[in-house]
Amino acid sequence: MIMKLDNPVWYSLLEVHKNLCVDYGTVKFYQPDYCPFGAFENVINTSAALDEYAQLSGNFFVVGKKPSFSKKLVVKNELICLQMVIENMIELEDDNDIIKINNNYKDALFMLVNEVQPGYFKKNTFMVGDYYGILKEDKLIAVTGERMKMDGFTEVSAVVTDPDYTGKGYAKRLVAYTVNKMFTQNKIPYLHVAEKNIAAINLYEKLGFKTRRKISFWNIIKREEI
Repeated sequence: MIMKLDNPVWYSLLEVHKNLCVDYGTVKFYQPDYCPFGAFENVINTSAALDEYAQLSGNFFVVGKKPSFSKKLVVKNELICLQMVIENMIELEDDNDIIKINNNYKDALFMLVNEVQPGYFKKNTFMVGDYYGILKEDKLIAVTGERMKMDGFTEVSAVVTDPDYTGKGYAKRLVAYTVNKMFTQNKIPYLHVAEKNIAAINLYEKLGFKTRRKISFWNIIKREEI
């Protein structure tokens, strides 16, 4: 079952998130308002599906192997990530100030994540899983949550702290809280982090995550938008 992590978008859209799938048969994408990710399996030519999806979203990511694409599209960037997995719950001393984010804070969640990590979090990403946060004077200042889900595995995502509140351990506590919630649901937590983000990698390793493999996120845009 662990091999499903080699193609996490594909299996998430095949299993838990199949209701969010834009399905081109051998190529699958999330509905663009939920997540800008797609993937394919055992197919040589993906260009027709990518052209069709580009009519829905002119800026998206294919996760995993490099896809083939027509002259209408171009690779803007290849983001190489470490895929990390954790096998045990994390000791968490204090979770009294951690809340589950509800509709009252969904706009604040959207703005905070896109301030720190622009381009990945869409208006409806809030609906793909549970998100948790910490408030200061009713301001959302740190978050972490769930994104891609498949049978047996859930992705930890949106590990974000307001720049004015970094260095206080909020990310550490939120990741621990989110991971432990996943384990209580009999899911194995995993995450993706840019291989150049050494500070985040060090944090995850201290919490018990181990690198499983490298995986590429191919950012593809319409050529006309260059």
